[in-house]
Amino acid sequence: MDRHEREELHVRALPGRGIADCVGPNGPVFTNGMNVGFGLYSAEYGPMQPHHHAEECVYIKAADRAWVEYGGEPDNLLYREDLKEGMLLHFPENEWHVFRFEEGGSLEILFIYGSGENARPEDKK
Repeated sequence: MDRHEREELHVRALPGRGIADCVGPNGPVFTNGMNVGFGLYSAEYGPMQPHHHAEECVYIKAADRAWVEYGGEPDNLLYREDLKEGMLLHFPENEWHVFRFEEGGSLEILFIYGSGENARPEDKK
């Protein structure tokens, strides 16, 4: 068994978010089979752009004036859902989505998704 504390994880700054990987190719628990980590969304990381990738589950750890937009196309997302702590979201593979927040707001998530060629937008060629 591997054991790690959230506070020990390194946060990587990516476009629109900070990522603290725990399990996966970039985490302290190396595996090519899955990705588990934390996403941080705040003014520190700037706005996120709509993206899609592998099927994903997201648990909302904390939300302060934050929401998700999803469905449709990147320039015309169809739905908006205000976020609150304790919500569990599922995004089917390749569903466009983006996390947003009001000025001064923020969001922290726990994400879980499979590895592969479609794992993270930055991995696409």
